[in-house]
Amino acid sequence: MKTHFDTAALDPLTLVAARVHEAQGRARRAFALFQAARSPGTLVWIIPTHLPELPFLGALPSGVNERLHLFRPTTETDLLWTVEEALRAPGVGLVIAEPQRPLSLTAGRRLQLAAEAGQTRGLMLIHTDAGSNAAESRWLCDAIPGAGRDSTLQRWSLIKNKKGTIGSWVLNWNGTSSAFNLVSEARE
Repeated sequence: MKTHFDTAALDPLTLVAARVHEAQGRARRAFALFQAARSPGTLVWIIPTHLPELPFLGALPSGVNERLHLFRPTTETDLLWTVEEALRAPGVGLVIAEPQRPLSLTAGRRLQLAAEAGQTRGLMLIHTDAGSNAAESRWLCDAIPGAGRDSTLQRWSLIKNKKGTIGSWVLNWNGTSSAFNLVSEARE
């Protein structure tokens, strides 16, 4: 008898499979890179052409550069179409997208159905308060200012979760691999 084991129960930073999630806050791209390093298979990152910031391919976590495909749609409609098609594509482990407008409930639901069909995780990097009610989870991601000599401390808070509890975690992630250290509140 094969038992399904939910890794998300053991690791609160694991995104539920076959669903679309959201991340907001100044460190949302770091959260996306962290998820990319942990996701098997092909990685798709969809960034509108008018955004000048792109991931620096030479500084990505180990193993990400070789699997990453960047798409640069010109309109929001093209972005959503590209996300939907990537979520349905076989072999894609994670789709990251940066919509510039809030997602409607209809658009959010279409993306959830595409993620289910492709058994793919989606991560929408949204602006604050621009989330969709259809999202499985929403994360607030920020670097911790004044963290001393260690500038890699992050606070990632799960602020919406359809299938579990919410919480906040401080972690030390060096950005080069999928390894991280949770930091206690007392920083011991």
